[in-house]
Amino acid sequence: MLIQDESDSAPYDTIPLGIIVTPYYFVTVCLQSNPIIDDFVNNRIRNFFTYKKTRFTLQILYVIARYYLKYLKTIDRRTSLIERELHESMRNKELFDLLSLEKTLVYFTTSLKSNSIVMEKMTKQRFLRMYEDDQDLLEDVIIEIKQAIEMSEVHSNILSGMMDAYASVISNNVNVVMKFLTTVTIVLSIPTMVASFWGMNVSGIPWEHALHGFWIPITLAIGLAGITALFFWKKKYF
Repeated sequence: MLIQDESDSAPYDTIPLGIIVTPYYFVTVCLQSNPIIDDFVNNRIRNFFTYKKTRFTLQILYVIARYYLKYLKTIDRRTSLIERELHESMRNKELFDLLSLEKTLVYFTTSLKSNSIVMEKMTKQRFLRMYEDDQDLLEDVIIEIKQAIEMSEVHSNILSGMMDAYASVISNNVNVVMKFLTTVTIVLSIPTMVASFWGMNVSGIPWEHALHGFWIPITLAIGLAGITALFFWKKKYF
């Protein structure tokens, strides 16, 4: 069965739930409080009777399967939200969020396959007495578990592909930014070089005594910077 995880490593986690059926008692054993048993205790699940042990067991398994489907839909919505954030982000946070969701789906798939094995044994070995209504409920549980397994595997494959794709996108975005900054640095370095040449404290500098000697280097620096910027613009560096 599954619970919400308070840690950042995964939003949901799975824990074992043991069901012990005896002629006189029905016992459930779990490591901690969980929403599935709480639903029965708080009468949120209708039409269940603990003395109908087979049916009660199947109802618990059915509720567990429904919770898996519910949380899988929540994971799908969170994935869509993270995907929208990734379109405008160059951070690693969103990738870590996807990684935690993928980790959750691994837990889901493993746990659901274990539940599927239990259902197969219940179908073949008949270690619980089955009535006609119980048989219908058993088939419903098997269908829900298979659907949850398929959804979990599909979402896991989608997340894996998304992580690879967006990791490449983020890396490419960083390269684009670095290329832009490098281009701007080169363009701005040209006026600096021109000003450095004409700022030397030596004699014989061109246009040293010219009437417009100040504006000639300025015009030259702006012209060279403009030509360089135009060159990079045509190369699509901007």
